[in-house]
Amino acid sequence: MNRLNLVMQHAAALGLDVDIQATAKAKALLGKSRHQTKHIAAVPWQDVPAFYAGLHEPTITHLALRLLILTAVRSNPIRFCREDQIEGDTWIVPAAHMKALKGKESDFRALSQEAQKVLSAAQPYARDGFFYPSVRKGVISDATMSKYMQRLGMDARPHGFRSSFRTWCAEAINTPRDVAETALTHSVGSQVERSYRRTGYLEQRRVLMERWAKHVTGEASCEVSILFSP
Repeated sequence: MNRLNLVMQHAAALGLDVDIQATAKAKALLGKSRHQTKHIAAVPWQDVPAFYAGLHEPTITHLALRLLILTAVRSNPIRFCREDQIEGDTWIVPAAHMKALKGKESDFRALSQEAQKVLSAAQPYARDGFFYPSVRKGVISDATMSKYMQRLGMDARPHGFRSSFRTWCAEAINTPRDVAETALTHSVGSQVERSYRRTGYLEQRRVLMERWAKHVTGEASCEVSILFSP
């Protein structure tokens, strides 16, 4: 409805004969919206290792899902991940591919040893610099990973692994909130706080993502512990 209102305003500004109140009238006729927010289903963090173990085939879909789980990013950065974005154990993701990076040029993501292995395994499939190309041209579609999970009969979707990661941070290793939220590229604190706090917690995130990778690969126990000393 908001987009329709913008279109009508733009049309009126161009001098077209439109009813500028059309959207307001439509809202009155339709009544109050009863839309309810539905959260994306997620795999419980305790079950992530079992799912990850099933992604053992050297296919683009499996390798893309493995990197998505290990880095806890959205699907867009994974799909457009390029070889020239990787510098050692750091992934420099352009802001254009990150939902929350308004006003920034890029984001630095810490890559665990397992994530680096996944990228090495995906490198032979790279085309035009992209690690995860589609069969024909461009990169894999936004639905590729979701459809794979759907075919397995799962309610959970790729985006849900961000929730799996965040819950693990809180329940399994008691990660400081600022570090966990920054790992998900969420804004922490007020605008004033962020203007004074220039850290991106990159070194702490290196430790965190390595610990997450060990859990995902089944190398770590599920015992609750404190990752960082107060």
